[in-house]
Amino acid sequence: MKASGNSVRIGIAAAVIVGTIAWLAYAGYGANKSYYVTIAELGGMGDKAYHSQLRVEGFVQPGTIVPDGPHVTFVLNEFESHSPKAATGKLLKVVYNGSEPPPDTFKDDAQALAEGTYGRDGVFHASQLQAKCASKYAPAQPGSQPGAAPQSPAGAKTGTASRAPQPVPAATQAAN
Repeated sequence: MKASGNSVRIGIAAAVIVGTIAWLAYAGYGANKSYYVTIAELGGMGDKAYHSQLRVEGFVQPGTIVPDGPHVTFVLNEFESHSPKAATGKLLKVVYNGSEPPPDTFKDDAQALAEGTYGRDGVFHASQLQAKCASKYAPAQPGSQPGAAPQSPAGAKTGTASRAPQPVPAATQAAN
C-alpha cells in the first residue's frame, strides 16, 4: 500500500510536535530541579554549590532579621538557639529577594527553608522562602508540666457555653 502525500505530511507534523513537546519537558525538568542540602553539606559541595539551584534548611538566628520592604536579610543556623549545639552550629547568611514578602511565621528561631543559589561571596541568594512556626518548638516554661492545659481562673465554669437557637433567615428557609 502506498502512502499518500497528505499522510506523509501529517506524520512529519505529528513527529515534530511530539519531539518539541518532549524537548520542552526535558528542558523544563532540568531547570526546575533543586538539591536539598543542609548548611554543613553546602560547604562540602565544592564548585557544584555555585552552579546548582539549592534548597537549604536551618533555624533563623535570633536578632539577625533585617527587613528591607518585601526583601529580608538574615542568618540561618543549623541548630536552634536553645540547643546546646547552637554555639558550634554552622551559619549561613541569606538574602531573600523573592516576589512575595516573607511568611508571617518567619521569626527568630523559626525553622526556615530557603530556595535559591549560593554565591561565591558566601551568601545564599534566595528567591523563595518558607518558615514553620517557631512557638511550636519552644521549650516549656519553667515550673509547668509537659502537656498540661493552662489553668482556668477560680470560679470559672468549664465546658462549652450553651447558646440559644438562632432564627433562620426567610430566604434560607425558602431555598430548603
